[in-house]
Amino acid sequence: MNTKYDFLPEGDNRIVYVRPVKVSDLPDELREQAGGMQELYALHDASGERLALVRDRRLAFVVARQNNLAPVNVH
Repeated sequence: MNTKYDFLPEGDNRIVYVRPVKVSDLPDELREQAGGMQELYALHDASGERLALVRDRRLAFVVARQNNLAPVNVH
């Protein structure tokens, strides 16, 4: 979960979608890195590609804004 990623999407679409993800739904490698957490938050671009996983919703919004992106909550 400490992998560097080129976070900024190409083009004018600056929206990222924030949604909760159950750790049990993640691949084995990511579940091992989750450190006993039950839920993480994912940031997705408009095409649905996962850009990042973070520990909580607040951090997801902070990461998005630090990268000049507009976070939108998804239920």
